[in-house]
Amino acid sequence: MPQDITWIDWLLAAAGVFVAPLALRAFKPWLLQHLRAWQRAQGFGSAMLRRRQQAVLDTVAATRVSLLAILAVALALRGLQPPPPWGRLCDGAATVALFVQIGLWSAAFLDRWINASRDRALRADPEAATGLAAASFLLRLLSWSLLSLMLLDNLGVNVTAVLAGLGVGGVAVGLALQSILKDLFASLSIVLDKPFQIGHFIVVDGLPGTVENIGLKTTRLRALDGEQYVFSNADLTMARVRNFRTMEQRRIEQRFVLRLDTDPRALEQLPDWLREIVQALPDVRFDRAHLKDIEPDGLRFEMVYWIEQADYLVYMNTRHAINLALLRGLRARGIELAQPVRHVMLHRSNDMQPNAAASS
Repeated sequence: MPQDITWIDWLLAAAGVFVAPLALRAFKPWLLQHLRAWQRAQGFGSAMLRRRQQAVLDTVAATRVSLLAILAVALALRGLQPPPPWGRLCDGAATVALFVQIGLWSAAFLDRWINASRDRALRADPEAATGLAAASFLLRLLSWSLLSLMLLDNLGVNVTAVLAGLGVGGVAVGLALQSILKDLFASLSIVLDKPFQIGHFIVVDGLPGTVENIGLKTTRLRALDGEQYVFSNADLTMARVRNFRTMEQRRIEQRFVLRLDTDPRALEQLPDWLREIVQALPDVRFDRAHLKDIEPDGLRFEMVYWIEQADYLVYMNTRHAINLALLRGLRARGIELAQPVRHVMLHRSNDMQPNAAASS
């Protein structure tokens, strides 16, 4: 220990070791309380002002008193000029505490920025908020990676050698985490390629549902009956997905079978009458109607029309109205639908013949 250390140095060191942690522990709640009171006093200001106020609150809330206390104690002890081993220990503790605290502040800033962007996207365009979860994870990973490298460099570690070692060890880690990494890259593929987004109604291998969340490993769908389907992102990239959100219109093929004894003159008038039924409804476009097949069980008619809306309720209401009009019109014209006929032929084999000798 150097001999030129005065009692003032000892006093400052004691203050840093004993007083600073207690002062920091009491100062943070006091500061948060006054900042919240100041925020309430500002009232409903502009959106930018509210975001800045919340950013300040998040930064203070992300401050760890224990890390600042370690930094204060290390600096206080460093002022006593301890021997080299203890001096390096104080410097290392102060450096680690400082960089970890910077990382927490950065994470709080990124969270606030991502959440604000997500809220704006949900109000303007809910589909644009799909990739923000993946973006938040990647930004956090990048931020902590850079801070870790800077910390190692300040601690005197050869960062180049560390990166080379990570390159070799990354192969083993990649093999061990192959399944997780596969889902992670599949999530990025979904976010970038956008085959579906949050809020879309899709069908995956016959299971319909609305996309609720696209995570880093799984995607969650809410079924019509309330169930939740959870799919692996890797499975989704290989599955056949039907996306109904991008549908602009619906094509309907209406088939029905008439009796074989229907008057051919009525059959000639049937396409024009069907056209009138379809065109009487709004947002419906008639395509065609034909006597498609003549079969033993009846005359098979086929009508095709388009509903120029994708809404499912409009689709069902339109089909309901056309079916009712079709039934009323057929009954008014005396045209009957074919009834399914089943022919049953009974054959009595020789083995079932009664024995004449036994009966006589």
